[in-house]
Amino acid sequence: MKKLFITAVLALGSLTAFAQEAEATEEVQETATEVQDEATDAAAEGQEAAAQGEEAMAQDDFSEIAVEEVPEAVTSMIETNYPGATVNGAAKNEAGHYKVEVSLEDGTSGALILDEEGNAVEQ
Repeated sequence: MKKLFITAVLALGSLTAFAQEAEATEEVQETATEVQDEATDAAAEGQEAAAQGEEAMAQDDFSEIAVEEVPEAVTSMIETNYPGATVNGAAKNEAGHYKVEVSLEDGTSGALILDEEGNAVEQ
């Protein structure tokens, strides 16, 4: 009789857990739908802004160039601010901005986006 009682308690506990899980799943689905709607609205606003002529620069607009083609102002800025850094590659976009891939002595690497005068460009 004791085993039957314990089995019944465990069965009820399991059913309660599954009921709570179903409610949580519904809440997650509602939240996901709201987030998706917000993302759709934001994308529509972005398309409207682009249609109105606001300038947006994508990182994919850069085309590869030789490291030697990078202006002296850019290379001197890198040498000044990142001593011992190695320039691994470079690219340029139509706006005259340079994307320079740099490796530091400690093994870290990254990309800098600079204008022709060596000033950082915000993306």
